[in-house]
Amino acid sequence: MIGGHSVVEAGSNGMEPVRFGLVGYGFGGRWFHAPLLAAAPECAFLGVVTTSAERRELLAREHPGARAFDSLDELAAAGAEAVSISTPAGTHTPLTDQALDLGLAVVCDKPFALDAAAARSSVERAERLGLALSPYQNRRWDSDFRTVRSLVDRGELGTVTRFESRFERFTPDPGPGASGGGTLLDFGAHLVDQALVLLGPVARVYAEWRVRESGLDDDVFVALTHTSGATSHLYGSWSEGAPGDRFRVTGTTGSYVVSGPMDGQEAALIAGQTPATLGAGWGAEPPKRWGRVQRGDQSRTEPTVPGAWSEFYPAFARAVRGEGPLPVEGRDAVASLTVLDAARRSATEGVVVALS
Repeated sequence: MIGGHSVVEAGSNGMEPVRFGLVGYGFGGRWFHAPLLAAAPECAFLGVVTTSAERRELLAREHPGARAFDSLDELAAAGAEAVSISTPAGTHTPLTDQALDLGLAVVCDKPFALDAAAARSSVERAERLGLALSPYQNRRWDSDFRTVRSLVDRGELGTVTRFESRFERFTPDPGPGASGGGTLLDFGAHLVDQALVLLGPVARVYAEWRVRESGLDDDVFVALTHTSGATSHLYGSWSEGAPGDRFRVTGTTGSYVVSGPMDGQEAALIAGQTPATLGAGWGAEPPKRWGRVQRGDQSRTEPTVPGAWSEFYPAFARAVRGEGPLPVEGRDAVASLTVLDAARRSATEGVVVALS
């Protein structure tokens, strides 16, 4: 069994656990959602909506206390209060809206929608119905990004002037990339979200990409000019043989640089580890993966803040119970997709797009 518990137990703060279902048991559902739901005391993992015999068999083996459901309606009828959606990108909006109409709180994987208009429509639906809705921006809790935010909050780099960020992997034939909607949406959803969290709203967008034979975009570069005057240079690729630094954050008094590989929480989950099995060791990065703060010839190692994907679902459950804020606001997805829409136009037309 990959996760901790799968049925109702007492929450860590005495709160009744939120009865949670999952739609989809592909790579994302199996590794990024089910183990974290099952490990969170604030959530009672009921099971997965999937009609695949193979995935039902995996679910029974990996989460023996969880059920397989034929549909969202069946999940809701079984007493679910919330659902996480981890399916191909083109299905996110209709499934989100269907779940909301069934009275379920919703977490939706990235990309939250295919464009800003669809995202806005779902967010407004949730607001009308009084239901919690969050984009699954787990990468806000990456170890290296948490380190960036800590350094900036402490003033270690002065005022940030440029944020360079890369999601680059060497998978020349990514196969399921179509389910993510192409690299701009797949990786860009996280890249842009992190840039907005760190540096705020965007005034101008410029982008370049390469289109594969499949018709999907790859080797994406997006340059953002924030209203503060700072810039973000964002890179996403499935076919980069020599991935660059994960982050280079430049400020008026110094820079922070951290190279790959990326945050280790994904690898830990795939290896069968969870916050329940690792406890306080969850998200910790070995010293060899720590970054450094540089000021010209002066350089020092900066210990990496532990990753904390484990915080998302407990926070969402508390929000459902009215005991705290959402971990990620739905309108944050609208803001990110507004930027990604502009990047798509820029890459297609070769223009700089101004945002009001």
